[in-house]
Amino acid sequence: MNQPKNANRVNRRQFFGLAWAVAFIGLLGQIGAGLARFMTPVLEEGAFGTKVKAGRVDDFEIGSVSYFRQSRFYLIRLEDGFLALYRKCTHLGCVVPWDENAGNFNCPCHSSLFNQVGEVLSGPAPRPLDLFPVEIRGDEVYVDTGVVIQRDRFDPSQVTPV
Repeated sequence: MNQPKNANRVNRRQFFGLAWAVAFIGLLGQIGAGLARFMTPVLEEGAFGTKVKAGRVDDFEIGSVSYFRQSRFYLIRLEDGFLALYRKCTHLGCVVPWDENAGNFNCPCHSSLFNQVGEVLSGPAPRPLDLFPVEIRGDEVYVDTGVVIQRDRFDPSQVTPV
């Protein structure tokens, strides 16, 4: 059995066809890897959508309202415990600032007013401000900004006891 001398060799046309196929597969791999990296969220510690370490229980005076800008919530210290309110108005999503002098949240867009626990006092807002779960581990306060809790009224059971 004699085989021709060039039987195992790749000719020029086969070589370039194989080279194009390998290049195309490599390109698809790079596109896929880039797309996967783009779609993966990069969450920094304390950023919105993560569990935020707000501070120690003793850092917050009873009746205080603390604003966490990067994490987009207010932490309210009540006599019974803590409440974390989402800063977004339930009417059209405007950022609702706390008015220390008036003792309420006042939406600048359409003048909805909310009390310290987020209940609607007046305005077009259809329901109270949304909540984030609060957890107390040891003497540290954590707020999970990855979970938004919608509510239709304030209930004392929504307060995380100290």
